[in-house]
Amino acid sequence: MTQPGTFHGVGLGPGDPDLLTVQAVKLVESAGLLTYFAKAGRRGNARAIVDKWVPKGKPELPLWYPMTTESHFGSDVYVDTLREFYERSVGAIADVLDMGKDVVLVCEGDPMFYGSFMHLHARLKDRYPTKITPGVTGMAGCWAAAGLAMTWGDDQLSVLPGTLDEDDLVERLKATDAAVIMKLGSNFPKVRKAIERAGLTARATYVERGTMAGEIVLPLAERAEDSAPYFSLILIPGEGRRP
Repeated sequence: MTQPGTFHGVGLGPGDPDLLTVQAVKLVESAGLLTYFAKAGRRGNARAIVDKWVPKGKPELPLWYPMTTESHFGSDVYVDTLREFYERSVGAIADVLDMGKDVVLVCEGDPMFYGSFMHLHARLKDRYPTKITPGVTGMAGCWAAAGLAMTWGDDQLSVLPGTLDEDDLVERLKATDAAVIMKLGSNFPKVRKAIERAGLTARATYVERGTMAGEIVLPLAERAEDSAPYFSLILIPGEGRRP
C-alpha cells in the first residue's frame, strides 16, 4: 500500500512575503500540491503573499469559498453552506494524500488562529499525518508596524472579535489591560462606539494592511470611514508598571 502523504498547515505571517519562516518556504517549494482559500473568482491573499516562493509548474488547488459576508456567520444557511464546502475540500485533499503526496495549505497569519485551515485539520487529523508550521500572527505584524508595546509586566491582553455585540465589547474592554480587536468590516461603527463607551479612544490605534503595501497606521480618532477592510484591526496597548 502507498504510504499516505502529510497534510501541512503553513502560516505565511502578516502579509510581507519576507516574513515567512524558512520552514514555510521549504514546504511551499517541496509540496506535492499547494492549496489555499480564496474568494470565488479571485486569487486570494494567501496565494499572493506566497507568490515569490512558488516554483514554476507547481500543482495548485484553489479552494474557493461559496460565500463570505453574504450571510451572517451564525446563520443556518452560512453554517450549512460552509460545512458542505469544507467536506468537498477535504475530499479533494484526501485524494492527493492517498497518492502519497504531501499537501500544503498556506494560510495568512497563523493556521490555528482564526484560520479556515482548522476546519480541514479537524476533519483530517485522525485519518492522515498532519503537521503545522506556525506563522507570525496578523496582530503581531500590526503592532510591530505601529511600534506599539502592547503589554507591560503582568498586563492582561484580550483578543476580541468585532462580531460581539456592543455591550459585550464594552464589558470585556473594561475588564482587560490591553486589547486587539479583529474582524472589523461592517462592525467598525459598533466597535468604535464600544471603545468610546469604555473610555479608551485616546489609547486606540487603527492599523490596516500592516506590513503590506498600502499600510495605514493612525489613531482611531482620526479614522473617518465607517467600515474597514479584511486586513485591519484596532490595537489598545496596556499601561502596566514599567521599571
